[in-house]
Amino acid sequence: MRAKATVTAAVLGLVSTLALSGCGSGSANANRVVYWDTSNPSESSVFAGIAQECGRTGGYEVAVETVSFDQALNNYKTAAQGGQGPDVLRADVGWVAQLAQAGLVQDLSGTPLAADTGDFLAQPLESTRHEGKTYAVPQVTDALALFYNKRKLDEAGVAPPKSWEELRAAAPRLGGQNAFFINNDEYYALPFLYTHGGDLVNPAGKTIDINTPESVRGLQTAKDLLDAGAARTALDQTNSYSNMKTAFTSGEVAMVVDGPWAAAEYLESEEFADPSNLGIAPVPGSATPSPVGGHDYVIRQGSDATDASVKFVQCMSSAQNQAAIAEKLGLLPTRRSAYDSPAVTANRMVSAFKPLVDGAHSRAWIPEGAELLDPLQTAYADILAGRKETKAALDETAKLYKDTVVTDYTQR
Repeated sequence: MRAKATVTAAVLGLVSTLALSGCGSGSANANRVVYWDTSNPSESSVFAGIAQECGRTGGYEVAVETVSFDQALNNYKTAAQGGQGPDVLRADVGWVAQLAQAGLVQDLSGTPLAADTGDFLAQPLESTRHEGKTYAVPQVTDALALFYNKRKLDEAGVAPPKSWEELRAAAPRLGGQNAFFINNDEYYALPFLYTHGGDLVNPAGKTIDINTPESVRGLQTAKDLLDAGAARTALDQTNSYSNMKTAFTSGEVAMVVDGPWAAAEYLESEEFADPSNLGIAPVPGSATPSPVGGHDYVIRQGSDATDASVKFVQCMSSAQNQAAIAEKLGLLPTRRSAYDSPAVTANRMVSAFKPLVDGAHSRAWIPEGAELLDPLQTAYADILAGRKETKAALDETAKLYKDTVVTDYTQR
């Protein structure tokens, strides 16, 4: 998950308030686990409750601190570099390799957490490894999907589009630019990038792919939708995600692309008071247009509570607790066995998103992965706003990758 929504810095459980500023100290007590939870407000109470129950049944204390997802990575790095921070962090899947290379999370290869990984889905498991070692345990996985207002599409006689061309053709019946809202955040550029076979980089060949003809064609597809009056976007990136949600929940816009984490907020709106009005379909485009997303558990290097932290992560990532999270929140388990639970399979979000996760586009699990996204954000905003031509913007991005991010990669 990588929605750029601000998360309230509420603190639950036993709290070290310094942690919220990035200067927090991990536990100096081997029997007390400080856990940074980066979930959103609609999820945090569920995770906190399970975390406290893990501590109660496991015989150790748990201090749950809910921190902003947008601030968590930098705060964690600052704290961990000073020998402080949480004992366990809920990390975005794109952070693990970076933290491992920096020596800020523990190698779990010799622990029980890496002893039996056969139950985990292959794609989220890939995100836990760096240079042949295991540094994390998968928590939840996700993908992006097309959310649509079923009433609006039915009234217009429009089926959920299977391609961007179909969306463009149907737009006049759905209010033109109000047919679809394009979030100009870089993570939401990836489905367009993948549509025609584009990508950011190719780690296997060590090539920079962001400005290949396939990548250019993919992002040009998004710009073409705007130019054709078949979509709208935000004027800036600061409020793009919130503007998209507002437009969709108010009934102004018929379709958006988002992840399972967003469903709870959508369903709280008057427009989707009837849950059946919220339709979910694959993102238009290629067979694998959605990036693999989700979160992993990591244990801080130097934690005094390593043994308790291992037990905590084992408990939090168990099939039983993953099933409980899926049942309550509609988030997708990373364990295959969790899907054996009738309550999990009966959850509408899980049943809708599981096929999309199975076909999601693998990402580059490299230390520089997160650094690739910020330059893409700038380029994507410039393209959508018409400030730069697509090829020129992506050529500049490729040069920036080569000069400052993946300097040993080759430009294609």
